This record gives sequence, C-alpha cells and structure tokens, in this order.
Amino acid sequence: MRAAVLHAPRDLRIEEVPEPVVGPHDVLVKVGSVGICGSDVHYFKTGRIGDFVVREPMILGHETSGTVAAVGSAVTSLSLGDRVALEPGIPCRRCEHCKTGRYNLCPDVRFFATPPVDGSLCDYVVVPADFAYAVPESVSLDAAALIEPASVAIHACRRGAVSAGQSLLIAGAGPIGLVTLMVARAFGATRVYVSDVQPHRLKKAEELGAEAVFNAREVDVVKEVLAATGGKGVDVAIECAGAEAAFRSCLGVTKRGGVVVLVGLGEEDTYRVPMMHITSKEIDIRGIFRYVYTYPLAIELMISGRLNVEGIITHRFSFDDVHEAMRYAETGADGAIKVMVEMG
Repeated sequence: MRAAVLHAPRDLRIEEVPEPVVGPHDVLVKVGSVGICGSDVHYFKTGRIGDFVVREPMILGHETSGTVAAVGSAVTSLSLGDRVALEPGIPCRRCEHCKTGRYNLCPDVRFFATPPVDGSLCDYVVVPADFAYAVPESVSLDAAALIEPASVAIHACRRGAVSAGQSLLIAGAGPIGLVTLMVARAFGATRVYVSDVQPHRLKKAEELGAEAVFNAREVDVVKEVLAATGGKGVDVAIECAGAEAAFRSCLGVTKRGGVVVLVGLGEEDTYRVPMMHITSKEIDIRGIFRYVYTYPLAIELMISGRLNVEGIITHRFSFDDVHEAMRYAETGADGAIKVMVEMG
C-alpha cells in the first residue's frame, strides 16, 4: 500500500509499505480523509516535538476517517463498509490511569504519528474496533477526520469547566482555537473573544461566532478584553497558540478565581510568568494532554449541527499532492487554515 513516510526533516516520501495485519479484536480501515495537524508540520520541519524524536522512518498523520475494509474474528460492533472516525491513541488498558478513566495519561499509549508509531497517511490502517467510531452519512469523511481536533477542544472545555453564560478568551485562532470556539459556544458560553496575529484567522473566528476578535500585533489584548468585560475579565481563558505572549495574555484577562487552560505546544519549553499575578487572583492553571472519551460527544454535536468542523477547512489535496498539502499547512499559503488530504 502507499504511505507518506518521513525519513528526516523535510524528507517526506511516498512509498510502498506492507499492509497492516488485522488481529481478532481489530478492524482494517481504508483511509478516506486525513487532516494535516500542527504536530505533523512540526515533525516535517524539525523531526521532533520535545522528547519525541523521529529516529526511524515514520508515517505521518493522525486525524483520520475511513471505511471498514475487514473485521477481526471477535469484532461484533462494526461491519464491512461502515464509515468510521478513528481515535488515534491506543492505551494499555491496564495501568492506573487507564483504570481510573484517564487513559489519555497512559504512559504506554501508542499514538498515531508519534515516534516510533506510524500514522495514517496511507491507504489502510488497523485499530482496535473499540477505537473506531461509526459515523452516519450526514457526517462527511472530512468532518469525521476532524473529530480528532474537536476532541482536543472538548477536553479543553471540560478541563476549564466551561458552562452556560460564561465568557472566554481563546488565544490562538488556528484549527484548534477555532474548533474550541465552536465547542465553547455549544457548551453554552455566551461571549467568546479570540486573539491571533493572522487577519484571515481572525476573520474566520468572526464568521464562527466570536463576540470580538483582537489582532495581538496591533492592540493590547489584555486591555481590550478587560474593556469589553467592564474590567472584570473572563471566566476562562484557553491558550491555543503555544506562545508565551499568548499565555501571559490569558493570565491578564482571567478574572479573580478564574481558570486558564493550556492547549498550545510551542517550540519553547519554559515560560516566564508573573507568579504574584497568578496567586493574587487565585487563578487555576490546567494543562491538557490530548483527550479522553470525547468522540461520542463530538459525533453528537456534529449530528445536531452545533459543531460545523467543515467550516474551518480551506484546502483539500489528493494523496499524490501530499507535499503541497504540507506546504500549505506549514506556511498558511493562500489563507490556509485547515488542510485535508483526501485519499480517494
């Protein structure tokens, strides 16, 4: 089968690789759509994200949907031809974190396109059947692939305890930030402010229902948000940019007793933060790592029309044009926000 294999930074090759073997509890999925994620771009550019280093050739891609092409002998939940969204992180199911319902923290999780685990930019993948979620015809394969970033947004909103009537700042209007905007609105948040440095992303945030948007290169985001909230600040700030300046903005706009959720992963591992500012307002700072049991909710939100992830897709490419897809995702060429590879 065909696969997009990363051998070294910027050395991405379309190659023939062996088709994966289906175990008794697995399904073989013919890949339909794959979203290009920021992590794919990081690996493509530098060959690493933090301690995760590409040391051997690795297939990229983890935002995945497709069609069931074969089922293992013990599988009863899915059938040939079922359309599915794939949760890309398979935990051990045995450790403390798995058994207490936080399987996203499993130290032995095998996550697509995280070294040394291969990803899904290929013709076929195998996953345990319980990590393949059936989607109805009303949810396109492109949308089903984007259940993965929607899951990040759902987990972020859950960690921030986002609820009806609240106000938020989302710092960063890339794909994750924009989907977080939609999920926060679906959770009942009434005023969601968005900051970024790219005008085309801020325009998209306005289209998706942001209360107001702020270009961090042109205005002081903290002053603007405090003015918009009568000096009170927001209930929750969610940092999706992976930048120290965005994190500091989140701290500055969060009200006393509020919550800051950290989603973005930047190139810098250490930030300088105003500790007295944090303690004097008793701000809770909460990290997230991927997500846990979010796919069913994401599917329901899509079916109900409350989560339109296709609204962030700007470009679609065939698998043969995967190099161009990576270029658009890396550079934001032609106003690119979310880039999809449709396997065909």
